[in-house]
Amino acid sequence: MPPLTLKNRPVRDTRVFLCGKVGAPLEGSEHPKNSRMADNIPFKLAGVMGMPIYQSRSPIIHNHWIKAHGVNGAYGHFPVQPDRVAAAVLGLRALGIAGCNITLPHKLAAMPLMDTLTPMAKRMGAINCIVVGEDGHLTGHNNDGFGYIQSLRDEDPLWRADAGPIVVLGAGGAARAVVIALIEAGATTIRLLNRTRGTAEKLAEGLTPTVEVCDWGQRHEALRGAAMLINATSQGMYGQPPLDIVLDTLPTDAWVSDLIYIPLETPLLAAARARGNRTVNGLGMLINQAIPAFEAWFGVRPQSSPELREKLLASF
Repeated sequence: MPPLTLKNRPVRDTRVFLCGKVGAPLEGSEHPKNSRMADNIPFKLAGVMGMPIYQSRSPIIHNHWIKAHGVNGAYGHFPVQPDRVAAAVLGLRALGIAGCNITLPHKLAAMPLMDTLTPMAKRMGAINCIVVGEDGHLTGHNNDGFGYIQSLRDEDPLWRADAGPIVVLGAGGAARAVVIALIEAGATTIRLLNRTRGTAEKLAEGLTPTVEVCDWGQRHEALRGAAMLINATSQGMYGQPPLDIVLDTLPTDAWVSDLIYIPLETPLLAAARARGNRTVNGLGMLINQAIPAFEAWFGVRPQSSPELREKLLASF
């Protein structure tokens, strides 16, 4: 089998192949530290579902925690074409899989397949995590907002959402998760901009007066007096054009956040850092949104750590 690559960059192949007796660890995976106990602990499998998917670093995060906590399980990539989402999601219960993360482009398509949605998933209007109960019951969660806010507090425990106006660029699922999480955290003014104004207005429904929709052509003026700028678009992502914005009107003491983590420093973050703004990439959000998912599947609440970050950084 030829190695998988991302733009000619090797990516670890974590496709999951089930071999041997049911309940046995995957060949090559490690037993929990107490192998005698492992014989009595059911093997649990989880993964991340999307297309494309092999660029996802989620398996690095979860398999690190699996090893660290002696869990009898594994986590891999689940490549699923858009027209096979229903079959794949409903197949989770048939296979006895503990659950999975859901990423682009399946976050919306998987939602109506759930038996239950958490209140936050309902409010977000999308899911990023499925938990399969022992009876096969499918519960949809959305941990993106939690992950984002925690990533900011990891940078500075004193960060406050009400420090001043926040500018959010983009109006997709990630933007909605961030906007709602910011409101829950106490934000009082959010300036929302998207190339298609109607999409931004739809996101803002029920969130006014905190959320103010501005025209994309006003994006530079919207930065004036802002305490934070957040890029929730795909611009600046690996293989995508850079975000079309000039930071001249943004105060130099404002935070600049980009949800992208490939690359770790987007052109936006590089420009912000060069002028003295505090910058935050999307890696912390990726790690923190994984914490409640891992706990739901494997029964242990993990923590971020320097060792985990080093593993992730080594993968770029």
